Amino acid sequence: MAEGDWIWRPDPERASTSRLGRLLRSFDLPPTPDGYRALHAISIADPERFWPALMQELRTSWFAPPTKMLDDSAGPAWPRWFPGGRINAAHGCIDAWLPARRDAVAVTWEGDDGSRRGWTLADLDAETRSAAAAMAARGIGHGDRVALFLPMVPEAVAAMLAVLRLGAVAVPCFSGYGADAVATRLDDSGARLVVTADGFLRRGAAVPMKSIADRAIAIGGHSVESVLVVPRLRSSAAGASATPPWTDGRDAWWPAPGEDAAAPPIVETAADDPALLMYTSGTTGRPKGVVATHGGFPLKIATDMATCFDVEAGDRMLWVTDLGWVMGPWEILGTLSLGASMVLFEGVPDHPAPDRLWAMVERHRVTHLGIAPTVVRALRDKGDDHVLRHDLSSLRVLGSSGEAWNPEPYAWFARVVGGGRCPVVNYSGGTEIGGGILGCTMLHPLKACGFSVPILGIDADVLDEGGHPVRGAVGELVVRGPWPGMTRGFWNDPARYEETYWSRWPGTWVHGDWARLDDEGQWTIEGRSDDTIKIAGKRLGPAEVESLLVSHPAVVEAAAIEVPHEVKGGALVCYVVLQSGALADDGLRASLVARVVDGLGKAMKPEAIRFADELPKTRNAKIMRRLIRAVHLDSSGPAPAAPAPGPTPPFGDVSALDNPAALEAIRRAR
Repeated sequence: MAEGDWIWRPDPERASTSRLGRLLRSFDLPPTPDGYRALHAISIADPERFWPALMQELRTSWFAPPTKMLDDSAGPAWPRWFPGGRINAAHGCIDAWLPARRDAVAVTWEGDDGSRRGWTLADLDAETRSAAAAMAARGIGHGDRVALFLPMVPEAVAAMLAVLRLGAVAVPCFSGYGADAVATRLDDSGARLVVTADGFLRRGAAVPMKSIADRAIAIGGHSVESVLVVPRLRSSAAGASATPPWTDGRDAWWPAPGEDAAAPPIVETAADDPALLMYTSGTTGRPKGVVATHGGFPLKIATDMATCFDVEAGDRMLWVTDLGWVMGPWEILGTLSLGASMVLFEGVPDHPAPDRLWAMVERHRVTHLGIAPTVVRALRDKGDDHVLRHDLSSLRVLGSSGEAWNPEPYAWFARVVGGGRCPVVNYSGGTEIGGGILGCTMLHPLKACGFSVPILGIDADVLDEGGHPVRGAVGELVVRGPWPGMTRGFWNDPARYEETYWSRWPGTWVHGDWARLDDEGQWTIEGRSDDTIKIAGKRLGPAEVESLLVSHPAVVEAAAIEVPHEVKGGALVCYVVLQSGALADDGLRASLVARVVDGLGKAMKPEAIRFADELPKTRNAKIMRRLIRAVHLDSSGPAPAAPAPGPTPPFGDVSALDNPAALEAIRRAR
């Protein structure tokens, strides 16, 4: 590779003093790429040696230590990590650090209206205990599910930790969801309690969150017995006079610290007890309930934060995220378990002014800034001056996740925001992974848009269609064998879990991404290899969109696809087949768009609705969304008549297509 192709090179002294450098020295390995390669091999081949040493570096707090690191006797899809260990994720975030960091800032928050709040670790402890007491008084205990439909306010942190403290299971929901999407998650999880807010502010306008929660409970919340409401709008000028809808006997306001009886003792959970139930969408059917555990999930997050992002005690992280995306719990559990703190904000990064995000970095001396490429693309268009007027010298590390980069925005992020001195830690994995598969470190030079390494404990590879390793060409991203942090199946659906990830090649997790590993060891992600839609970093299953469209009386069937978008990375496009006699006009388009927005939220608004005579299907009537997307993107030339080899051609294999004429129907769609 030419010298100019590297966008950042590590400083040897910084590499040596980094957390990863210290870990390498504990194994008598040099803080170099070769040392990392050797440590990575140990992390895969000898978990009984590797994980105890890493837990010592991370100060992992156990009530009772595990009797061994890994029991894989049930096979790679169903490992038991840290059997015999007793732990609680909330204890490692608060109690373990209280003696040393009681008065240290744990959470800093800024509202859309400029209001600000800060909690010390002692404050967070008091809020968490009061919330846990309120939940316990409503019958919540070990194993119960609690839905968290909240904006990123400090109470969201306390609510999640309170659920974990009780040994219950937190079910985070994206704050921008409509009632239908929340209802699906309430119904599938069997949540007994919902924690929501009266609303929140976005671009100066009040979003009535409680009314959305009420509609969701009416649709799918048959198991919901109680609702706790955080008074966000009631505390703002925009919503001080507003009274949210209320159900007496069910609804209660969020408790003030000390308002309720003392919290019950923290529950000592097994390492593989469920801690969070996070829903992520696949290609068909209902959203998948990903089960994160008390032992593996926080340890995986802490591993990634420490060894990739170099997070130390006292650091301040601001990650532009939401509680309903895995990066929300990732930020909360990771920063607190490492003795660091988080900076949260309400609203959007460019309101009330285009420099809002950069002003927050300066004001709160943020050390680690994480942004999805979508946000970078949008802020870059507003010009360099908004960045350069602020002192960003506190930044040490930049991070990104959620979608693929384009070279120009990546270079701008590294050069203008990071000043050319901060590494951009590109990070890719997923909710089911519990963190990252691929990442970057303080030891490895960086190439724009790429990844330097598989993360410790992750045995990643790229395979061709025959299951053989491939280099320099696109193939399936896979993981060979289990790792801490991986989902404990899908909630109440173990067969779907095995079919989704473990059925293609024996003992191999097939992640669903196309990837490329070049001759210099740099990795790139080339896009999804399944039908999962990713809009602005948020994953969405086509079935969720299609169900809303088909519920319209004029629609017979529908297909939802993701297409590239210059700012958001991906945009939602929907093809629909109408009932005979239905009028395909702009009025119907607007009605269908509104139906999707009402059900899933404004973030999922379709870019286009197109009317087609038929949809391409397999012989067993499964819609071939991959072909719809290919025809959509290839709007000129004839539709394919024969299979095309390999993963990279635009249409790929069409041998399963039962109605080839449908490809022309998609091309003619209006």
